[in-house]
Amino acid sequence: MDALIIKSKSQSDLKLVKELVEKMGLESKSLSEEDIEDLGLTMLMKKSDRAKTVSRESVMKKLAGK
Repeated sequence: MDALIIKSKSQSDLKLVKELVEKMGLESKSLSEEDIEDLGLTMLMKKSDRAKTVSRESVMKKLAGK
């Protein structure tokens, strides 16, 4: 199954698209800004290289801004 994400600054445009989707007999779901961010983070995590490991010291240095 494929999905389409549509982002608009206009609530009226989104309402119109949602009505059209429902008339076509398709399913729709609204996502919050947080949901969209979580989705992006999930996609990045799936693309990450899991073969490499990083030391705790290296991570702590990055977090400390060094």
